[in-house]
Amino acid sequence: MSDGILDSIDDTIHAKARLGIMSLLAVHGECEFTFLRDELRLTEGNLGNHIRVLEEAGYIEAVKAFVGKRPKTTCKPTAKGMEMFHQYIEGLEKIVRMAQAAIRKEDYPGAE
Repeated sequence: MSDGILDSIDDTIHAKARLGIMSLLAVHGECEFTFLRDELRLTEGNLGNHIRVLEEAGYIEAVKAFVGKRPKTTCKPTAKGMEMFHQYIEGLEKIVRMAQAAIRKEDYPGAE
């Protein structure tokens, strides 16, 4: 793997909604569709599309069932998904550390 600054920024995760989904799954382990929809303030169609992208990449597993007559979808991260999310977070941290090292109060008056 190359050492380019953006190499660890996975485009599958980087989309704002998918980053939110992966973050919530990392925190909670598994989440119901309605919880993700409400927390991320997405429409059902939009959330469904993002779940499909993550599922096709092998990053999450979506289990569909019925509770009574109502459909219930639960999502959970796969081992591959958690590894890729971990690499993504490490890549972001590397970029942030690099940027912070470049910004100094004395170099940029008014910077806190």
